[in-house]
Amino acid sequence: MDATADELAGLVDLFGGLTRTELERACSEVAYRTDGSSVETPTLEAAIESARSSFALVRYERAVPPAAGDEGTAPDDNGDGVSTEPLLVAGPTAFPSPPDHAEDLPHILDVEPRTIDRERLGERTRDRFARAADEALESGSNDRIRHLLDVSYDLEAWAPIDCTSERARLDDALE
Repeated sequence: MDATADELAGLVDLFGGLTRTELERACSEVAYRTDGSSVETPTLEAAIESARSSFALVRYERAVPPAAGDEGTAPDDNGDGVSTEPLLVAGPTAFPSPPDHAEDLPHILDVEPRTIDRERLGERTRDRFARAADEALESGSNDRIRHLLDVSYDLEAWAPIDCTSERARLDDALE
């Protein structure tokens, strides 16, 4: 399965969000159901990273209340069987489109739908966008700067955030 960014976003969107491990398993299940094939791990990893770079997938850190006596560090599993691994969710540039044969994944993966704090997700994604803008400006990559200008508008439509200052910096770099 050579998944597109929109197909990866479609898979995570079926659940509200998936851990990276769950997304890899979902892709494997779809590949098997499609033609009996398996997923090439390096190809899938590259597709996920490309989707993250383009903001089609964004990382969502789940809030975990600290255990009694804990100073706020959260292990991968907080003891109640619920993973605290970050989720990947459909991002501002995605047009989530589950691939063919994905309709049974909610039953196959046995993953409950997840609720995402959209405001917190928007703030974290804006922070990531600001870092990406800084990196693009430092590298001088006009293609990346143009892409991030487009992303800034998508991001503002997707979440209640303001990217005006980053957009102005990116725009100034192209003049």
